[in-house]
This record gives sequence, structure tokens and C-alpha cells, in this order.
Amino acid sequence: MSLLSYFKEGVCEAGCDEAGRGCLAGPVVAAAVILPLGYTHPLINDSKKLTEKMRYRLCDEIKADALAWAIGMADNREIDKINILQSSIISMHRALDALPLAPAFILVDGNKFKPYQHIPHQCVIGGDALYTSIAAASVLAKTHRDTLMEQLHEQYPIYQWNKNKGYPTKDHQQAIREFGPCPEHRLTFGILKGFGNTLF
Repeated sequence: MSLLSYFKEGVCEAGCDEAGRGCLAGPVVAAAVILPLGYTHPLINDSKKLTEKMRYRLCDEIKADALAWAIGMADNREIDKINILQSSIISMHRALDALPLAPAFILVDGNKFKPYQHIPHQCVIGGDALYTSIAAASVLAKTHRDTLMEQLHEQYPIYQWNKNKGYPTKDHQQAIREFGPCPEHRLTFGILKGFGNTLF
């Protein structure tokens, strides 16, 4: 069953979502997506409900079909400085900044957002499972971040980011205890708090 194609009919809407809020390492990544009016897709859904193979397939289709799309990020140091919520909102603003087309309305997954320019917005809890544009943004954010973490894995293989993508899995936490954190870790998160913020 396809998700809803709009919140306000006939309005150019940008769906926004982020990936990586709960990770111990790497950036938080957001995407903004503007789809054609009335656009539907039978397979687009909340990225967490899709397999990795399906996410990457849909990523290509979304980029091809979208009127506009963009990525925004906040890195681990910024997250440590201003907290993950503010970093998530900033990353969404940066994605909106990068859109080549200005939306008339912004749909945001979750319940926290700060006004962006003069454009009205609506927060929707669980929006990535309700609206196609938000779900599309969740897919782009997730695939972009996963690819980035796989690249960082080449630099720091001991943390197995090719498998856990920076999330606090048992193996990831054990590697931190054994080897300590690296420059990509968020030193204000979980077990990393004990390492202080002046390690690097």
C-alpha cells in the first residue's frame, strides 16, 4: 500500500528526515526531498522497514524521480558541542539550503523542528511511515550515511562500522572499551562519556 503523497494538496512540499541520531560515531545525516505533485511509489517506506538492498535500489529511483533532493550533515564534533537534537535540526536546515528548488511547505519527521526561513512546516510523529516525501528522505539519509560509515570503516576497521554503521552494538562497545575511541566518535554519548572531550 502506497503512503500518502501530500499533506497539503497542490503544494510543493519538501519531506525531511534524518539518520544516525542514536549512533556513537559519525555524523547525523538529513535529506530533503521534493517529489512531483501526487507522486506515489508502492515500495517507498520508512527506511527502517526496508532491507539494505531495497534502500539502495529505491535511493536511485528517488533521485531520478524527485524534482529536487539534497543532503545535509552535522559531524560528531558539532554534535558533542550543541547536542544531537540541535544537530539533527541543523542538518535538516542544511539539506533544505542545498535544494535547487524552494518548497512552499516542509514536512518533518518527528516532533521537533525550528522554523526554516519563511516557509511553513508541519512535524509528523512517525511521518516516515505515513508520507512518501518523508519516507523518501529517510531512504536518502540512511543510504548516504551508511555509505559514509562503510568508507570510514576502511580507516577504523576495529569498530566494524561496515556492519554496525556506528550504532551501539555489543561489538562496537567492546571495541571502544578495548581500543578507546577514535576522532569520529561522539564523546558525549553513552560509554564514550568516560573518555572526556579533550582526547583529540
